[in-house]
Amino acid sequence: MTTKEVYTLTPSIGGSFSFGWKKMFDKFIYLLVIIFIAGIIEGPFRGAFKADEFHFWMVPLVMFGLAWGFLVVPVISFGEDFLFLKAMREEKIDLKELFRGFTTIYGNIILANLIVSALIILGLIMLIIPGIIIACRLAFVPYIVMDQKLDPMQAVEKSWEMTRGHGWKIFFMAIISFFLIIGGIIFCFVGVFISIMWIHSAHASLYQAVLNQDVRNNTIPIIEVHEG
Repeated sequence: MTTKEVYTLTPSIGGSFSFGWKKMFDKFIYLLVIIFIAGIIEGPFRGAFKADEFHFWMVPLVMFGLAWGFLVVPVISFGEDFLFLKAMREEKIDLKELFRGFTTIYGNIILANLIVSALIILGLIMLIIPGIIIACRLAFVPYIVMDQKLDPMQAVEKSWEMTRGHGWKIFFMAIISFFLIIGGIIFCFVGVFISIMWIHSAHASLYQAVLNQDVRNNTIPIIEVHEG
């Protein structure tokens, strides 16, 4: 006989980090490979240079970096978020899905990322705080685009609706995530990877918790127990 221990997943900071921590070890190797690949692909966009060191010959590099950041990185980032969500759901993970956005919903991913980025930048220009609020309220857009297959504007509206009442949770989770990264750096290279995995898992868990709440079914299996 097979029974399942059930974990009640509710939208909370502690619950999300706790559930994410437990579930990420079930598919640890897969998730480690995912963040490693994503880190390599996202790397070129994270380069920085000083204005006084800029030279004309660097223009093509800057243009390439911008194109890479807006046309490639979002697809990998959205795919990464979706795979972590699948891990939290105990679903099968296929590493090919990290790149599947290039051939399926590429336009939706790019446009959704541009809309969210533009809204956040606009909010930051308006005395910073509105930008932070917008960033928190639109944190679910990648999951919604990949999971619910909504178009960009619908995803933005849906994220705004789903995060109503949860904005502060997302904000404080971002602050906790910052300190987790610092802690990971203190514990050397491996610690950073574990911190990143935990952060992704926690945010995916929060999305799932809110989604479960929306459909009035807030329990999902956490461990299968096989009994003879």
